Amino acid sequence: MSEPQFNKITLIGIGLIGSSLARVIQREGLAKHVTIATRSPETLKRAEELQLGHAYTTDSAEAVRDADLVIISVPVGSSGAVARQIAGSLKAGAIVTDVGSTKASVIEQMQPELPDTVHFIPGHPIAGTEYSGPDAGFADLFINRWCILTPLPDTDKAALDKLSAFWEACGSRLDHMEPQHHDLVLAIVSHLPHLIAYNIVGTASDLERVTKSEVIKYSASGFRDFTRLAASDPTMWRDVCLHNKDAILEMLGRFSEDLASLQRSIRWGDGDALYDLFSRTRDVRRGIIDAGQEVDAPDFGRQAAVKEPVKS
Repeated sequence: MSEPQFNKITLIGIGLIGSSLARVIQREGLAKHVTIATRSPETLKRAEELQLGHAYTTDSAEAVRDADLVIISVPVGSSGAVARQIAGSLKAGAIVTDVGSTKASVIEQMQPELPDTVHFIPGHPIAGTEYSGPDAGFADLFINRWCILTPLPDTDKAALDKLSAFWEACGSRLDHMEPQHHDLVLAIVSHLPHLIAYNIVGTASDLERVTKSEVIKYSASGFRDFTRLAASDPTMWRDVCLHNKDAILEMLGRFSEDLASLQRSIRWGDGDALYDLFSRTRDVRRGIIDAGQEVDAPDFGRQAAVKEPVKS
């Protein structure tokens, strides 16, 4: 266990990301004190039952008093409201960051609300599961996963280095991006796949000549994997779509064009085109495995889940 990096860390939002942070902060001794804030009294009570922090409150402004690091883990559409609530209670020199999957929108919402005396450094740990809530978190969530920071032009280097060291202590690999570039990259690697999954599962649910029970009973690995993505938090993904609209629409347009090309290949029996596409996509899978972002192990729905929600 290392020396604490911060005297006090405040976690606003205690879902999958927030509760995973609470666990790794506790395990690695990254703070002397952790305060947890969330709007829901029931969720807050569960976080306290799980002993995820030292203090618990539904008042975000009270939670951030004297905090050295404030991490906001809420749906991106709520970022501005949270910044507005806490702005008057932040101490000078505090680092304020977030974990949202869109960055340009979060900056647009939060930056005008926060005082110039704090260091606002937007961030996005690219880690998650389809589970949500305080029970869903686990301390190893961030190990070998990328955390992208999108510092502003006038970001203080010492504050940036301190936040980077925090994420590295959580197990993350660090990268920096321009906010708009981050949003474009995430639109293709995360947002579009989730939208496709939601759409495919919705289509299967709406089929009239195939019953829902048959869809569930005979799900092969492909459809089953789509249902995992489609089980993700609907509030979070609604906000992602609304707050990364331009990049998502661009990727949906490209996908639609490629899908039309695939339709033509199948319609006209162009086996060479199909084989070329399937070979290229297989190479992408191998690249992800080689990069350490996936394991090369067979899984046909028979393995135990990597992570079971924590029970108490």
